[in-house]
Amino acid sequence: MSTLTALLGGAALLLAAALVATVLVLRREQRAHAATRARADLLEADLDAALRPPSPGTGVERAVRRVVRTAAQLRREGVGGLLQSSLDDLQTWATDGRSQVATMAATDGTVTLFFSDIEGSTRLNARLGDDAFVKVLAAHDALVRSRVEKHRGQVVKTAGDGFMVAFRDAEAACRAALSIQRRLASGRDHRLRKERVAVRIGVHTGTAVSRDGDYFGRNVAMAARLADLADGGQVLASRAVADALDEDAAVVLEPAGETGLRGLPGTHQVFRVASRPG
Repeated sequence: MSTLTALLGGAALLLAAALVATVLVLRREQRAHAATRARADLLEADLDAALRPPSPGTGVERAVRRVVRTAAQLRREGVGGLLQSSLDDLQTWATDGRSQVATMAATDGTVTLFFSDIEGSTRLNARLGDDAFVKVLAAHDALVRSRVEKHRGQVVKTAGDGFMVAFRDAEAACRAALSIQRRLASGRDHRLRKERVAVRIGVHTGTAVSRDGDYFGRNVAMAARLADLADGGQVLASRAVADALDEDAAVVLEPAGETGLRGLPGTHQVFRVASRPG
């Protein structure tokens, strides 16, 4: 009887080991599929953007070249190769797509723009490899979109790990930005905590459209350059955001000095965005 019991016990252990091995294989296959799908989504999004009806001065040849260049870059450099200038890519795109931002303008014609990206994303990609990095991007994407939606913003465009978001008012944009940073700091998102993902955010309020798009172009550049200036985990805002906030706003702007911003003349007041105490 004891021999039979031992045999049954051994068979049970073998069966359990086989089940565990099967589950591990299935999970590995699922992760590989998710990574492949994410890469395909990157190319599909770029293809969709490139093959839209071209703006004046562009042509089909230019659109096709862009798709071919993106595919070659992805094959040659991996996912990280697409992310090295996401803020600049968003800024360039926004100048051509300003009508989409205008739909979020408040009654006074202003809109608050929010730019964000992952600090050191290229180094992070090199350290993790493409498969793991794509999963980090997916977790980051889900977090940003959920916080933006909660505060009634509109994702205007994404590029790599960068986001361009429009809000009707400055306080909502600041609260969304702080919500993202708090969620990252809390460690509730396991993958983002494990890989120490740090997001930098810039916020600026300005006129949505103007003659020849001049004001719009400067306002986009301001928001993008503030994000570029920020450290990971930090939210920086412009003087215009400080002026747009009500006295009883749930956020406070702490002066962070004056500095030059790439591509913009003169110096500019910069503020750190923080939650109001209490």
